[in-house]
Amino acid sequence: MRIAFPSTEKLGLDSPVYAHFGSAPYFVIVDADGGGVETVENKDLHHLHGNCQPLRALGGISVDAVVVGGIGRGALTKLNQEGIVAYRAVEGSVSENLALIKNDGLPRFNIDQTCQGHGRNGECIH
Repeated sequence: MRIAFPSTEKLGLDSPVYAHFGSAPYFVIVDADGGGVETVENKDLHHLHGNCQPLRALGGISVDAVVVGGIGRGALTKLNQEGIVAYRAVEGSVSENLALIKNDGLPRFNIDQTCQGHGRNGECIH
C-alpha cells in the first residue's frame, strides 16, 4: 500500500504530519509494503480555498491512502472517488502514524469530519 502524508518538512519518515492536506508544501509518499520513501512538492499548493485538486497536488503519483490531520470536503470527495482512503492522523511524525495505520490504529475520515474553513491562525473549523 502506498500512503501519502502531507508535511511542512522534507525529513522522510521523521517529517511531522501536517494538519491540512491542500496547503501542505510536501507529501511524503511511503510504500508500506516495500519500505520505499520519497518526498514530493505539492503541485497544487497555491489553489483557491475550496478548490483543491488532490490528484494534481500529489503530482500524478498513485497512492492508496492519505494520512492527514485535516482535509476539506471537496478534497476528501475527490480522493474517495478515485478509491483513495483518507485516514485521520494523530499529532506526530510520518513513522508514528505509519505504525498506527499498519495496526489499524487510525480512523477513516468521513464527510462530517472535514474542515469547513480556517480560523484566524490557520486552524480548521469543524
